[in-house]
Amino acid sequence: MILTGDKVNVPENAGKIKDFLMNSSNLEHLLPMDKVRDFISDETSCSFKVQGGFMISLIQDGSDGNKVFLKSGEKSPFPFKLIIFLEEISENETKGHIEFDGEVNAFLKLMVEKPLLSLFNYMSSKLSKHYS
Repeated sequence: MILTGDKVNVPENAGKIKDFLMNSSNLEHLLPMDKVRDFISDETSCSFKVQGGFMISLIQDGSDGNKVFLKSGEKSPFPFKLIIFLEEISENETKGHIEFDGEVNAFLKLMVEKPLLSLFNYMSSKLSKHYS
């Protein structure tokens, strides 16, 4: 299953945003804390529980140009990859979005598609606000 979040403009250059996202501890600032608990992180990975009791773990998986790659850790309920796209529009303006690619069966897709898309759009919006 592939999901693509909304594109947002972030008032910062892509390099600084990429540096921010490459530190997994910073992801806490992008999550809806009313729906997340037990956030634990270091520079290269993080984990947290989401509403419903699911544990999600993310591991930094490198970068390429203006893309940041994350992948699911062993605590996640299914394997997935996240790609954060950063397109520099000007020196202090970047357009970005999150793409999710997960190995999800049809039943699980019905349960997780809407909440995941909502989460990615929330995270993108928070990233924009972080730099405003």
